[in-house]
Amino acid sequence: MQPVLEIFPDPTALVNYAASLFAQMAQAAPGRFSVALSGGNTPRALYEQLSAKDMTERIPWPKTHLFWGDERCLPPDHPESNYGMTAAALLSRIPLPAENIHRIRGELPPPQAAERYEAELRAFFGETPAFDLVFLGMGEDGHTASLFPGSPALAESVRWAVEVEHTTPPPPLVSRVTLTYGVLNAARRVVFLVSGASKAAMFARAWHGDDVPAAKIHPENGKLLWLVDQAAASALSSYECPSRQR
Repeated sequence: MQPVLEIFPDPTALVNYAASLFAQMAQAAPGRFSVALSGGNTPRALYEQLSAKDMTERIPWPKTHLFWGDERCLPPDHPESNYGMTAAALLSRIPLPAENIHRIRGELPPPQAAERYEAELRAFFGETPAFDLVFLGMGEDGHTASLFPGSPALAESVRWAVEVEHTTPPPPLVSRVTLTYGVLNAARRVVFLVSGASKAAMFARAWHGDDVPAAKIHPENGKLLWLVDQAAASALSSYECPSRQR
């Protein structure tokens, strides 16, 4: 199935759309609703929107299960923890049962954290890690989750979660745990959230299928949606594939 691109005038409009999509999908889910969350500033704004009273009342939280696409190997209360950010922006404000929160144990040694997270994923999903919804961001280097350019994690085809040695900006330069392509591409719907002019050049490359990690997200039996603000989409019209450059 071909990916879909939606361009919004600003990050607020993008976040409002993503929040409404979350609520609609949660309401429509016949059973439990499983979501993998992302870190970053745009997702933070999304989580704050989901925690607003008029929005949170629309979401069936008792059947909603929250996971994370990646995590820094830091304590959960560290300012750079994806879980910690989500807890402050969303979890502390909604009636989500504690057993529905499936965080990556970033305080553990990275190999142990990855192993434990994969075990939890397999206990929840069984043979196929079919998330109903996965939110992803994209870095200026084209990474998504913690799948960075040149990382051995890009070639992982068996494990569901792996540790990643992160040695390039942005900081902090600590190890991470990430879901692998096999899990991300097994989702029923993957939604990228991309905003800001600093992402424009890389988004154009990813959208046109250049060799960057984010461009390798192609749900096998699901839908791929890119939600992008006008600033991040500004380089699309001037993009030239490398094969066409003279």
